[in-house]
Parts: sequence; structure tokens; C-alpha cells
Amino acid sequence: MAQRLLIADDDNEIRELLEFDLSHSGYSVDCAKDGEEALQKALSGCYDLILLDVMMPKMNGFDVCKNIRASKPDIPILMLTAKGTINDKTQGFNMGADDYIVKPFDIQEVLLRVRALVRRSPASKNSSVSQEILKVGDIEIFPDSLETEIKGKRIKLTPTEFEILYCLMQHFNSAVSLAMLLNEVWGYNSDDDVRMLRVHVGGLRQKIEDNPKIPDYLQTVTNVGYKLTPFGDTEAE
Repeated sequence: MAQRLLIADDDNEIRELLEFDLSHSGYSVDCAKDGEEALQKALSGCYDLILLDVMMPKMNGFDVCKNIRASKPDIPILMLTAKGTINDKTQGFNMGADDYIVKPFDIQEVLLRVRALVRRSPASKNSSVSQEILKVGDIEIFPDSLETEIKGKRIKLTPTEFEILYCLMQHFNSAVSLAMLLNEVWGYNSDDDVRMLRVHVGGLRQKIEDNPKIPDYLQTVTNVGYKLTPFGDTEAE
């Protein structure tokens, strides 16, 4: 069964281009022309991924993303927008977006990122994450619900936050390079996306750390990347 995508963009040319290329890549595609229609379809339908423009009539993409994430936290969301500053991207990630592409974009890059995100959808049979519950030290993760539990506290994660934590748990107490995280989580490695990764790590720290500025679990390894110390060991490398 084809994976279902929702494309929300008020630009007819861009929306039709995406619909054509994604349909010919084997996806089942639905479309929305404004923010209100996008939100209605996202909440009433069943999708493996939502491609969401920011500047849309009736409701902007950031608000649509926030509302979708509140009701359906498991659906991967890819923002498509002309607003490409780090502040704009951070706002999108804070609303719950999993990835961000700036217009004008290369359709091959869109296809690459769509494939990487779709495999995270709980409905996807191609999910790279094992459904086995994994526990290391203080941290336990639950793939079915995209949750983690730390010292008895259950925490809901976005699909991207979950995959970052899952990858780090596979290599706990060892430094994981930025390149490896990008490859494991997004399926490719681009220096342009290091900031994106760091924003997601910051969001993950906000959820799992008592003090995100002095993390006990998710630590930075200078000039390398990150490591997870699942017993809360704050010893620096």
C-alpha cells in the first residue's frame, strides 16, 4: 500500500510540481491550498508525512504545525518555505517540525528528505527503529508511542527527537559524530544541516534534562558530536 502524503501550499505551481513528482515516486498524495484546509485534512485523515508551507492564507504553517503536533505527535512534518534564517528554522522546529527546506528547492532534495522522514512514520513498514523497548541506565524508550521514560517520568518526543535519542542509545557512553547522526537520523550527511541537528538536540535536552544548560545525559563532545550517558554521568571528555 502506497504511503500517504499531504502537501499544503497556496502556490499552485509548487503544489502541482510536488504532487506530480511525489505521485510518480510511488506516494499517494493529497493537497490543501490554505492553512485551515491543511489542518482539517491533517486531523481527519491518516498520513505518513505532511509537507507544510509557512506563508499560507487563513492560517500560517507554524500554527498548523503546532496544532497537528498537539493532536497527532507521531506524524513527521516537513516545512517548505521561503523563510530560511536560523531563527525561522528554530521557530519551525519549536512548533514540532522534523525537517525544513527553503524555497526555491531542488526536487531531488525534497524526494530524499521525504524518504528519510517517511521511514519514521509509525504507519510505515520501512521504519528503521526496532519495536523492541530499549532500556539503558535511567533511560527507557518506547518506539510504538515515541516516548521515553527517565526516572519514572514519561516524555513524549517528536519523531526526529526519538530517532536522535535512539541512535545515541545504541552507542551509549561513546561519542557519536555529527556526520553519523545525520546519516542515521536523516539518511544523508550535509554540513548545511548541522544547525538543524543542533536545534533538535536542544529541544531534546529541554525535555529530558533537569537543567538543559548543564546536561546530565545528552552531552556535547567538542569537535566530534554528542554522547549519551544514560546513568547521568556528568564527567566531561
